[in-house]
Amino acid sequence: MRLGTRGSALALAQSQLVADSLTAATGRPVELVRIVTAGDRSAAPVAQLGVGVFVSALRDALIAGEIDFAVHSYKDLPTLPHPGLHIAAVPLREDPRDALIARDGLTLTELPAGSMIGTGAVRRIAQLHALGLQLQVTPIRGNVDSRIARVLGPEADLDAVILARAGVARLGRAAEITETLDPMLMLPAPAQGALAIECRADDADLVELLSALDHAPSRAAVTAERAMLATLEAGCSAPVAAHAELAEGEQGDEIYLRGAVISPDGARAVRLSRTGTPADAAEIGKALAADLLDAGADTLMGSTE
Repeated sequence: MRLGTRGSALALAQSQLVADSLTAATGRPVELVRIVTAGDRSAAPVAQLGVGVFVSALRDALIAGEIDFAVHSYKDLPTLPHPGLHIAAVPLREDPRDALIARDGLTLTELPAGSMIGTGAVRRIAQLHALGLQLQVTPIRGNVDSRIARVLGPEADLDAVILARAGVARLGRAAEITETLDPMLMLPAPAQGALAIECRADDADLVELLSALDHAPSRAAVTAERAMLATLEAGCSAPVAAHAELAEGEQGDEIYLRGAVISPDGARAVRLSRTGTPADAAEIGKALAADLLDAGADTLMGSTE
């Protein structure tokens, strides 16, 4: 089977993880096929490139039959489903939290005022401003290794960077994390840490085969987070954050979903939560988005300050 993947070290690590798991579960060999995306060819900030910049080439290859299935970082996917394609599996999700890698082993609150911290996400920048720590934030892009090198490398020019913990862990560099950020400080991006395994919807045999890798609690959490994002009509580069957790309740498992919309300058934020059953994951997300909009979240997403 041909698995389409981006060529970055992280994408290859994630895809190899899926390939190995699928072979272990089914006995079927898997070949990785590298696909170059528009996001890989540009050095522009992700917010300028638009939603889906890392996935469109993979989806084109799927539709054309050049590959059998693809592995995406779920948070990169547009919220609207692609006609003709199907998310056949959401494997066990990695830790969705953000991670700080700082010089001298410092934590976020230990960084001196004026420290230069790098991140490419509008969501992280907004929440850093909201914390009021007097840090200087600079937008950066690049792969995980090059970002870490800007703090720990011989030509380091930053005091710290913030990355998704999942990506750092999948590359075997978790030991360099100086702090895993509590979601109360830094709420993650919707679907952060989760992978989406996508194939053609009409390939019933492959849909069934790939379902062996699906992890129902991870899928439910991501469904709630992305339903919130879709209802807000916000893309992956908007200052929107969400984190769903599954916990045992009195009537069985419950989803606890927290969501936030923060103005880019961090001056204003709307933070709310909802609970419900995993079966109602999408409805919980939609309801929380409605609550956020009622509280004025739409005015924060439109801010350009």
